[in-house]
Amino acid sequence: MTAQIKSHTHGQTLVLTLSNPEYRNALGPEMYIAGIEALNAAESNPDVRSVVITGEGEHFCAGGNLNRLLANRQLDPSHQKQSIDALHTWMEALSTYPKPVIAAVEGAAAGAGFSLALMCDLIMAAEDAVFVMAYSTVGLSPDGGATWNLPRRLPRNLAAEILWLGGKVSAQRLHELGVVNQVTPKHQALEQALAWADKLNQRAPNALASVKELLLASDQASLHEQLKAEQQHFVNNLFHPNGEIGIQAFLNKSKPKFQS
Repeated sequence: MTAQIKSHTHGQTLVLTLSNPEYRNALGPEMYIAGIEALNAAESNPDVRSVVITGEGEHFCAGGNLNRLLANRQLDPSHQKQSIDALHTWMEALSTYPKPVIAAVEGAAAGAGFSLALMCDLIMAAEDAVFVMAYSTVGLSPDGGATWNLPRRLPRNLAAEILWLGGKVSAQRLHELGVVNQVTPKHQALEQALAWADKLNQRAPNALASVKELLLASDQASLHEQLKAEQQHFVNNLFHPNGEIGIQAFLNKSKPKFQS
């Protein structure tokens, strides 16, 4: 079976399902391209207000296919570079995508699968989910933004532990460390992720996009720069039609119906 990303909608949420169950949803170039195309289409579709990424079957994603990587060793290194370029283009697209993206993790999220979950805005994980950066176990170093995301969410020594030792980290531990947003009973990660997405879909899309852009910029901005950016976003959102819709609804004690 060819690795692919399946998609369907749940209300105003686009659900992207990593589908390569024979290899625990291991990633491959065809999935990177499909992921980019899906995000591009969803960004321009006003009927889509959020995205949930999940895996088919018992696991979220096993990362890279080691058989494919071994075969790539017989090719010119440029072939592997191109593959990683596609993966990283997808990761950057997720990072800058203006709508909320939630990872719904069951089973294993390993290697680039862990990196993929980290690149999402929120992580919903089943109580039996395990996260592992096993690169060092097979003599490799991370990709997919793992060395960018983990040090921003954890103390450097904990990031080094996860990346160097390659041990399994439980959903509960990552929840306690603030990496996983919520732990759910087994087989309920997708259901709970969709419930969160439904709540986000009721909020002003422009305001959610502003929050994501501001959060992304905050790592590199000085306090003064961040305050100026907050000022500009606040003014833009106040004078957006949704600003009036939201304020009037609050004053009238009614539920706002924000525009896409």
